[in-house]
Amino acid sequence: MRILVVEDEQALNELLVKQLQAAHYSVDGCLTGSDALDYLLGAEYDAVVLDIMLPGVSGLAVLRRLRPTGDRTPAILLPEPDGL
Repeated sequence: MRILVVEDEQALNELLVKQLQAAHYSVDGCLTGSDALDYLLGAEYDAVVLDIMLPGVSGLAVLRRLRPTGDRTPAILLPEPDGL
């Protein structure tokens, strides 16, 4: 299974990638919504772990741009903590 992790906080991104790799998944990680679009439009993924609040292109905007292309990759959305 191939997974894309999109999280702008680098330490959290690296942690998620390492944990998923330790569970024997093939994982790519990126830090921005525009990079996520490049990855998702350039390769096939079985799932994407997507932060909602990304600088520039938000996680929700990534999905809004992706869905009209016919891509139905399942997405797990990471919300921002309350109070931030």
